Amino acid sequence: MAGIADPDRAWKALADPNRRAILSVVQSGPAPVGRIAEQVELSQQTTSHHLRVLRDAGLTHSAQQGTRHLYAVNTDGLAAIQSYLDGFWPERLSALKAAVESQGRVSDG
Repeated sequence: MAGIADPDRAWKALADPNRRAILSVVQSGPAPVGRIAEQVELSQQTTSHHLRVLRDAGLTHSAQQGTRHLYAVNTDGLAAIQSYLDGFWPERLSALKAAVESQGRVSDG
């Protein structure tokens, strides 16, 4: 998956509900650790740990602004996850279409 060094790390990172909550906070734009911690109701130390895991998985990135680090979603990392998941839909939609059409033929007969 492009944009992610280790796809398994991304899936493991997303498995944690605290990390998903953090991603929800930073999806609207860059935020400092303190504000993220406050919104997800975790300590700054715990939040920093989760942010490091998300960054290592390619799902967030940080930029320094003065003395603060601002964290934001890495859209390339998330796009790679979405691209992987999107690969399942055409097959499933085709199967659904066939099932619906099959039901229609049975009902008509």
